[in-house]
Amino acid sequence: MEDQERTPVSIFTQVDKDVFLRDICPERRPALLRGVDLGPCLEKWTLEHLRLRGGDQDVKIHVSTVPQMDFLHKNFVYKTLPFNEFVKRASEKKHSDFFLSEDEHYYLRSLGEDVRKEPADLHKQFPHLAEDFHVPHFFEPDQFFSSVFRISSCGLQLWTHYDVMDNLLAQVTGRKRVVLYSPQDALHLYLSAGDKSEVLDIDSPDLKRFPDFLKAKHYECVLEPGDLLFIPALWFHNTTALQFGVGVNVFWRHLAADCYDKKDPYGNKDPVAAARALQALERALHTLEELPSDYRDFYGRRMIQRIQKRTYCDSVSATKTKEDSDSTLPSMPFTKPG
Repeated sequence: MEDQERTPVSIFTQVDKDVFLRDICPERRPALLRGVDLGPCLEKWTLEHLRLRGGDQDVKIHVSTVPQMDFLHKNFVYKTLPFNEFVKRASEKKHSDFFLSEDEHYYLRSLGEDVRKEPADLHKQFPHLAEDFHVPHFFEPDQFFSSVFRISSCGLQLWTHYDVMDNLLAQVTGRKRVVLYSPQDALHLYLSAGDKSEVLDIDSPDLKRFPDFLKAKHYECVLEPGDLLFIPALWFHNTTALQFGVGVNVFWRHLAADCYDKKDPYGNKDPVAAARALQALERALHTLEELPSDYRDFYGRRMIQRIQKRTYCDSVSATKTKEDSDSTLPSMPFTKPG
């Protein structure tokens, strides 16, 4: 896609906790960290080792006939397999045993013991593998939220979404392409279903449906085994497994603990204050529907101007603010999103 601005993610080496907290985390931008000690997992997590040490416990997985998984339209099914059988299938390009087709794709996102209450924790779900993985200590122990074990078939692409907590994506085996977009480009990403973008094909988007997508600045990197990618909260990301790959996401609470929904085992619900604000906005928009269309348009624009004035960060450039303002104030009558 030639017209979209692309920027490589900055690479840092010899990063310890002090460097991370002083030079990287405060910038609130993605960073690729190389040379951080992830433990013996880099040498030990072969297919044979994963199957042997992971055992035959059942895991819930995504299965799709196409590599581009779409959470909005659910083009995949959930299935259950013993972990060692799942690893075998996920590493294959053609399957003698399959659910949907011989070239189906697999994806594992580990879950807590009680999926409705407990976040994923590598040490609890896969203790014999967890001993090989060293969690980077870039945050305080009481900030830890989850460690998510992820395994993807070659070619598997996951939908663009954001998380509400900071996280480190550790790539242990295989190579992975990651594309990211700033929270300040949210207006150009056509959000639906909360934290997900409607633009499924980010390399060849349907510009008739999503004309403003090209305005979103595109950050990109390729993770090699041993790489860590810092993804700050609210940064949108889209991942593609260039090879069969194994990784671990470590999430932690960047904000005070009481800012987050306590009944959120996945860590993807909006902060409590944000959820209240969005609910208040929906009520306000519902109230505006009592007015004729020209009045709704006028007062909707006034509401947008107040939101921009009260919430836009000082770090956003004047040019950027103007671009967002132009895209936010349409020439068509104001309508509520969704």
